[in-house]
Amino acid sequence: MKFIPYGRQDITDKDIESVVQVLKSDFVTQGPVIGQLEDKLREVTTAKYASVMNSATSALHVACLALGVGPGDYVWTSPNSFVASSNCALYCGATVDFVDIDSKTYNMSPDQLAVKLEQAKKEGRLPKVVIPVHLCGLSCDMEAIHKLSQKYGFKIIEDASHGIGGFYKNKPIGSCEFSDISVFSFHPVKIVTTGEGGACLTNDAELSGRINRLRSHGITKNADEMTFESHGPWYYQQLELGLNYRMTDIQASLGLSQMDRLKSYIDRRNEIAKIYSDKLSTLPIQLPSEPEGYVSARHLYVIRVDRNIRRKVFEGLREAGIGVNVHYIPIHTQPFYQTMTFHNGPFEESENYYAEAISIPMYPTLTTEEIQYVCDQVSRLVQPS
Repeated sequence: MKFIPYGRQDITDKDIESVVQVLKSDFVTQGPVIGQLEDKLREVTTAKYASVMNSATSALHVACLALGVGPGDYVWTSPNSFVASSNCALYCGATVDFVDIDSKTYNMSPDQLAVKLEQAKKEGRLPKVVIPVHLCGLSCDMEAIHKLSQKYGFKIIEDASHGIGGFYKNKPIGSCEFSDISVFSFHPVKIVTTGEGGACLTNDAELSGRINRLRSHGITKNADEMTFESHGPWYYQQLELGLNYRMTDIQASLGLSQMDRLKSYIDRRNEIAKIYSDKLSTLPIQLPSEPEGYVSARHLYVIRVDRNIRRKVFEGLREAGIGVNVHYIPIHTQPFYQTMTFHNGPFEESENYYAEAISIPMYPTLTTEEIQYVCDQVSRLVQPS
């Protein structure tokens, strides 16, 4: 059996031809394909505005900047995520804190959020922004979080890096129905890829304009946004300090081609998840759950095993040629974050999850034989000896 990674990109001849066409065109950096990809994202998500960037980390940073996050502000997110979900707030000079996860969905717990908000209100440290993370492609309970935002006055950035193609209560993830901004990732192991890349989506025209400026040095060429009359069609103005977070047409051409297969990718990932759940259901492990009305994008398939054997199982699967991984090490336990103060820690559910989690292979081109092999090896390693 060949090595089976936990995730991998699917690059077709059509994808390659799409990139080659751009390489042969007049535009390899900023050109028309970027706009075409943004149009496709709007179509898929129903969000009014989409802005692609060179990474999801850049998109998270710009989202925070667009909402005015800065020194003296608090930003809360899930500890059960990659560090980019919280680093984006630190880049802006804000203070980061965390909200523990739900034991079944592994996403930010609205109940824990409500408790923490009530305490923060008494202490005068309510968050300016909350960043729920849709772990594994399963949406957080965004309606519940949105109701809390109306009560306590915070903005919402959905870290939907895992979530494109998924649904929450019959609405596409990324629609921004219950958030100010949603962020996608197009890293190679995500649902669709641009090599590296990300996107911000929003339904707010003013936010969209600011996002577009911030990803490109803070510059506008729109005469309506300028502080005085344009000098001519060549003219631009820098209105604020921005960054160079732009995607290229080369990247966008790959993403645009991949988007044509988004539904088939999601269908196949969910088909694989069902096979896993059926074959592994009798084992002494915890399998992923999906609340009614949700459709996970299935970026990851995480099993939870007894913490006393987790390392043995992990190493045994690696030795068997299965490239399992762990998603994620709780952010608040990282040495860099250990220098900070967090309220209502130690985030017990996140730490319990981390002690037991293993991500097994999940990508559309997994074969029937590979899925069976993974299941056989998991069964061999978790069964009592």
